[in-house]
Amino acid sequence: MGKYTLPQLPYDYAALEPHIDARTMEIHHTKHHQTYVDKLNAALEGKDDLSSQSVDDLLRNFSKVPQEIQTPVRNHGGGHSNHSMFWTIMAASAGGPATGDIADAIKDAFGDFEAFKEKFSTAAANLFGSGWAWVVVSNGKLELLTTPNQNSPLEKGQAPVFGLDVWEHAYYLKYQNKRPDYIAAWWNVINWDEVNRRLQTARQPAGTRT
Repeated sequence: MGKYTLPQLPYDYAALEPHIDARTMEIHHTKHHQTYVDKLNAALEGKDDLSSQSVDDLLRNFSKVPQEIQTPVRNHGGGHSNHSMFWTIMAASAGGPATGDIADAIKDAFGDFEAFKEKFSTAAANLFGSGWAWVVVSNGKLELLTTPNQNSPLEKGQAPVFGLDVWEHAYYLKYQNKRPDYIAAWWNVINWDEVNRRLQTARQPAGTRT
């Protein structure tokens, strides 16, 4: 695969207005995500056996990463993987209650959607410092968890279905210190079609996932 590159967004920077502002999206994508890509490439310079893997496979096989570069690979590989997912699970004219298979999976794991939404939002709001709130498939079951920094659930053998970035850079220009307001707005842009695609992939045997 060669060196990692910044993926294009599937929409323009203003597409998620008014919930996520265009300037935040532009900086988040072209500055923060680009930095993760650049620093991951730097960490893997000369290590073609590692950089030839997809970033998700690199994190799934994290135990094979040499110890001296595990920290930058965790930080910047996680940042690259997490953000590559994040852009796709948002869309214009999206949001609302979950639909399709993910709606059934949420009901089975957490009860009704509004109860799940409150639980997820609370976990995201209460996460100390920077990090992510996730819904993952772990041992065949849907679970809610949080991770610090750019740590990826892939490293623990969990398959992310969707996640919410609660680093300040994701919301501070518009929402300042009001993280709960950002979280509430984000539910208006979640792309359930993509989440359902990811759920289907996550339910596949690990060796067949893409």
